[in-house]
Amino acid sequence: MDTNTKLLKKNAFRVTKVRGVTASRVRVPGGHLEAKYLSLLQNIAETYGNGTVHITNRQGFEIPGIAFANIPAVNELLQPIIEGLGINQQEPGKGYSAAGTRNVVACVGNRVCPFACYDTTAFAQRIEKAIFPNDLHFKIALTGCPNDCAKVRMHDFGIMGMTEPQYNKDRCVNCGACVKACEKKSVGALSEVNYKVERYANKCIGCGECVLACPVGAWTRGEQKLYRLTLLGRSGKRNPRLGEDFIKWVDEDSIIKIILNTYDYVQQYIDPNAPGGKEHIGYIVDRTGFEEFKKWALKDVQLPETAEVYTPVYWKGVKY
Repeated sequence: MDTNTKLLKKNAFRVTKVRGVTASRVRVPGGHLEAKYLSLLQNIAETYGNGTVHITNRQGFEIPGIAFANIPAVNELLQPIIEGLGINQQEPGKGYSAAGTRNVVACVGNRVCPFACYDTTAFAQRIEKAIFPNDLHFKIALTGCPNDCAKVRMHDFGIMGMTEPQYNKDRCVNCGACVKACEKKSVGALSEVNYKVERYANKCIGCGECVLACPVGAWTRGEQKLYRLTLLGRSGKRNPRLGEDFIKWVDEDSIIKIILNTYDYVQQYIDPNAPGGKEHIGYIVDRTGFEEFKKWALKDVQLPETAEVYTPVYWKGVKY
């Protein structure tokens, strides 16, 4: 094969089982796009691919059956999609500038779901702007609430929406709906005291079930957008594990800064001989120790007063 496969993959094209044939991978930050772009994908698939489109597990699209010779033409047709989705790009018309940092995944969020505590798509797109393009192998996922429909604990950075519920005791009619909802659907962080409700802040996970259950609006979502940040979940052949809590009640600015700091940390400590030039962040942290990672991650981060940092952090999982 006379093609530079490293450059091929960096340009977001896949090496396939068929010699001389590739597949184009299309980023969709947050998994949300205007329907008009679907016809553009159809055109690429029918003109240069095999007429099919695969929806990836990272909420992007993959267009298979593209001949190597047609990559430049495909990149030109991808341009309006790249521009329309606001993807950072080094050379217009040349396709994607990197593929190491994977597409940012998000559940549908509060644009649609009543359980979601925030707009996952908007935050995913903000993160995309901050981190892409980059060749380092990072996986980031967002979910709107602790239901975790997006399985964020399987990612390097899992961002889980929380709300600090606000209670107006003057509106409360002591119906007990919020207490029952918290007991049955969440963690039992509420109790009735003297015909009013008390919330145990140290137990509350910020799910908002009390808000949804209250018939008179005594419970409302907090105005500040806050999150639970989990770290270093992974699948794969060797030692899969779930991510662990790092910080709860943390804000968006702090999360983005922590992610960017982690890029610096990985650049410093990545194994230059790692297969394919990539090494999962979790293995680097295992090698340097968590406290070293934490020092880098929290550098110049201004956490809100609400934030609670978990330390030390230990990972559990299968060991091979």
